[in-house]
Amino acid sequence: MKYKLLAASILAAMSTSALSATYQLTELSTLDEAKHHYVKDVNESGHIIGVANGIYNLPIDVSYIDFKDSLITRAYDRQKDYFELINKQITFTLDDIENNNAAATNPDAHSFMLSFLTAQAANPEYQKLANIIGYNVLNGEAQEQVLFDIASVDYDGLTRSVSNNYNAVAEDGIVVGWGSAPYKKTVFTPDGKTEQETRFVRDFISRGIIVSPSGLSVPLVPEFDEYGGISTASDIVKTNSGYTVVGQVSTGIPADRQENIDDNCDGEDQPISVCIEALHSSTSARLFDTRAVKWSLDSNLNITNTELLGLGLTPEEDDDFAFISNALAVNNKGIVVGFSDIRDNNRSSTIRSLPVYYKDGKVVEMLNQEDDWTGGKALAISEEDVIVGYGIKRIESENRLKFFYHDIASNSTVFPADFFNSSTSIANDINDNGYIVGEGETDVFNVGSRRRAGFLYQIGEDAITNINDLLPCYEADGETRYKYVVSEAKVINNNNEIFGVATKTVEKTDTLGGVVRDINGEIEYESIVVPVKLSPINGEVESCTDPETDTYKRQSASFPWYTLLLLPLVGLRRVLRN
Repeated sequence: MKYKLLAASILAAMSTSALSATYQLTELSTLDEAKHHYVKDVNESGHIIGVANGIYNLPIDVSYIDFKDSLITRAYDRQKDYFELINKQITFTLDDIENNNAAATNPDAHSFMLSFLTAQAANPEYQKLANIIGYNVLNGEAQEQVLFDIASVDYDGLTRSVSNNYNAVAEDGIVVGWGSAPYKKTVFTPDGKTEQETRFVRDFISRGIIVSPSGLSVPLVPEFDEYGGISTASDIVKTNSGYTVVGQVSTGIPADRQENIDDNCDGEDQPISVCIEALHSSTSARLFDTRAVKWSLDSNLNITNTELLGLGLTPEEDDDFAFISNALAVNNKGIVVGFSDIRDNNRSSTIRSLPVYYKDGKVVEMLNQEDDWTGGKALAISEEDVIVGYGIKRIESENRLKFFYHDIASNSTVFPADFFNSSTSIANDINDNGYIVGEGETDVFNVGSRRRAGFLYQIGEDAITNINDLLPCYEADGETRYKYVVSEAKVINNNNEIFGVATKTVEKTDTLGGVVRDINGEIEYESIVVPVKLSPINGEVESCTDPETDTYKRQSASFPWYTLLLLPLVGLRRVLRN
């Protein structure tokens, strides 16, 4: 979300005080149905949107499962062995799941079935579940926003089988995102067999969508929609005549992928949609050619123009594979930013995915490949035409992400110093005062998963500021360490208010939402992610040292925010990042 310029007096007051003031943290409303919550965007009037995962009570359909099949019996035996190792008694049998509704009433049985179904994610014979939902925070209360899901015919409630990527909100509350079609359970008879078998299929892989506060939903169907096609919507701005929405659409299928379809997807051994899913899921096979796109809509959300924004290279005659470009953000001037395939300057056969902006019919590369930048994305653009994002290069034997800002007027790209040389850092947003927010690794000594912290950076300064250093050291009692650790700063408005996520420790809950106790009956605890708002206030920045280390401040116990993305789910990106 991008903001209009504020009055000069406000700009002057805020730009000189943001880094010298402390910040007050307010935890935002969350859904009772989920464990972890992430802010995705906020508009000027305070309409907050986000996504949540760790959904409680995901529905398990057992009606089609053969519980004597070796696939599930072996999984159950492994679960029993694991329980024995931790001195825990197993409280359910496969018969309990099949005949006694244990998956809906016994948290261990429910967790077991979720793990089993997750392991079968690529197997079309088993139920598909997704673990991410979109939500709005309106008038201080969070409420779920359904995109493409529908009521299940097999159990109460929604199918919970769809991807939900809830991305951006315009100043009047119109929201864009993208999701997948719900899976449907069907029967299929493979060629050469006589018995019908269960298959789970869906109509499309991804579809952009526009949602109004009144509930009107407008799918953004790509012109090339064979096998469902692909479309996504990443950002929206309100214009004098309506709206501008940017994202990505499928434009065709390259020759080599079409050959794969012709050779394999004949509908004899599997439904055609299952075969298409398998090809699309292959890490090496891009099924669709896709292009960054800009839609123009009138005030009634009717599409009046669709403009493909191009590609950062010219395909050659012998290039029979897919090329992609994508649009992730747009400002009120219509300048679009994102990423695109680009040829390596030294090896034309090597294709890089690099940050670009789209303006006046051109695709403009921002990073100098001669400086060894091999990838990246542009994630946001201000009304002052300053772009932020990240580039990727090899540092200390690992690919590292480094945040940058690019000024279109001066055609200059700057990579500010972040927490340390090999720290990965990402810039998520920029306001019109020149303040950038994002997240970066702070744990220099950990060679594995590193802890992250949200950061605040002012253009022209020498270093970024760990947002946690602008928060209190202790709770109100003056003794208890402050319970929040801000791990990601996602949005900053022109009042220099920051929205993002923080971790905090709470009583641990199981997949049905109940409190977890250990084998001795003691309550267990865990870190969860909550959405937060940080408001600048007058005061002094407190000086407090982490008792665990003298090297870095305020690194209280938490886990990396990105490990949450490893929880069972189907799809996600801007997801989180397009």
